[in-house]
Amino acid sequence: MKIIADLHTHTLASVHAYSSVSENAKAAFEQGLSVLGITDHAPCLPDGVHELHFMNYHVLPQEMFGVRMLYGSELNILDYEGAIDLNETLHKRMDICIASFHEFTLSPGSEKDNMGAYLGAMQNPYVDIIGHPDDGKIPVDFKVLAREAKNMDVMLEVNNSSLIAAHYRLNTRKNMITMLGYCAQYGTLVALGSDAHYHGAIGQFDEVLALIREIDFPEELIVNTSVEKIMKQLGKRHPHLAV
Repeated sequence: MKIIADLHTHTLASVHAYSSVSENAKAAFEQGLSVLGITDHAPCLPDGVHELHFMNYHVLPQEMFGVRMLYGSELNILDYEGAIDLNETLHKRMDICIASFHEFTLSPGSEKDNMGAYLGAMQNPYVDIIGHPDDGKIPVDFKVLAREAKNMDVMLEVNNSSLIAAHYRLNTRKNMITMLGYCAQYGTLVALGSDAHYHGAIGQFDEVLALIREIDFPEELIVNTSVEKIMKQLGKRHPHLAV
């Protein structure tokens, strides 16, 4: 299986990341990727990026080093109803929107509370991907999450960093296996993301791919395997990308 895209990466615009857009794009080229998502943290995270950063995306080229660039954001889920930061005008202009539960912007609640947050975010017409829903500190019902993601045509992320970041996420491997089992059952699309905060991590999916092979997860449910598949899926919420 050939992975041609990394859909979740950060630049030094997110203060706890360390590389530029150009460095990330060059790294993507060197890794043989065709598509790269630039998804810096939205403003409500303590070191998130001001909305002016996202307003100015139009100055950046759509292609760098031969890599198709997708400019978007990792949005923060702000409450148990699934509200997210940034406004609709900015969402419309983006190529990709990931919505993630971060403890800095919302304290984990009960399973019911957390599911309300995720399901509410999935109802937002611009959210393409639910980011790293694998942290055991934020308990969820993976069966319902996968089923409703399929019903709402939202992708669930399989996050490589979650498998190498045991110091701040809990039971991620076990939770990913459970989630992917239900994704296979319901036919839910998944998106692979390195969640790179440094260009050296761009396109690094060793842990994720090993897990996918271990459980024999269906390749057809992984969006990162073709440019056409990615653009078709993102084009549903971002018509300027439609193929």
